Amino acid sequence: MAVAEKNDADQAHARRFLVGLARGGAGALLFSIPMLMTMEMWFLGFYMERERLLLLLVLNVPLLVCLSHRIGFERTTTWRQSARDAIVAYGMGVAASALILLLLGVIKLAMAPREWVGMIALQAVPASIGALLGRSQLSMREEDDDDGSDESSETSYATELFMMAVGALYLSLNLAPTEEMILLAYKMTVWHALSLLLLSLLLMHGFVYALSFKGSHSLEAGTPVWHAFIRFTLPGYVLALAVSLYTLWTFGRLDDLGTTEALLTVIVLGFPAAIGAAAARLIL
Repeated sequence: MAVAEKNDADQAHARRFLVGLARGGAGALLFSIPMLMTMEMWFLGFYMERERLLLLLVLNVPLLVCLSHRIGFERTTTWRQSARDAIVAYGMGVAASALILLLLGVIKLAMAPREWVGMIALQAVPASIGALLGRSQLSMREEDDDDGSDESSETSYATELFMMAVGALYLSLNLAPTEEMILLAYKMTVWHALSLLLLSLLLMHGFVYALSFKGSHSLEAGTPVWHAFIRFTLPGYVLALAVSLYTLWTFGRLDDLGTTEALLTVIVLGFPAAIGAAAARLIL
């Protein structure tokens, strides 16, 4: 009887993991399609500095491990399990990117290895993040409850900041490679930039605390309104700006800009990054 129960438990565990992999594959496609079909991302795989690409790939590993610990293919209890899921997600990101780029005719057999390797490596970053986000966004709440998970439990302050950084990174990866970020910054004045900065802060705070979206947060009785703004919204926006600065630097968008132009470009990209950071607190 004990052996039969153990076999049933192992089969159920294997089934949950396989279902998680399927969701991961769907998530890799869903969250990476905009970048897989963006011309700037193709060309960046050719010519971006390999040192910056390598740094992005290396930094993606601990990000995936931490994200897996929060929302992996299955509920993990140890960092070793989270690392396993992160490696699987990275592999799925590489496979999905290579397959779609090959089917779209972007990758051709006559290409030099430097070209297609760089292209797949770059696309694998958002695809691998999408593979892990697939569990959070594509799973059924009933199944998660059956697994014994409790994703509605309180999260730590550091985890909240981390999830905001992930949301900011995802949207930044979508938009940082495009020329429009520099073009918009060129068209803006300082007053435009200050207005956009204030709007970013208001939207971040409103999304999470004022608009009653699903997953939104509420202030405890007696807590001043400014408390959440100072504790979460401002640090979240600073994170969004930092992520924007890093992604713009990674893709070489700041190389030929002066200080003022670079700052304006960061603020422009910080707008969608801030929305991504706020959304992450709602859905992750």
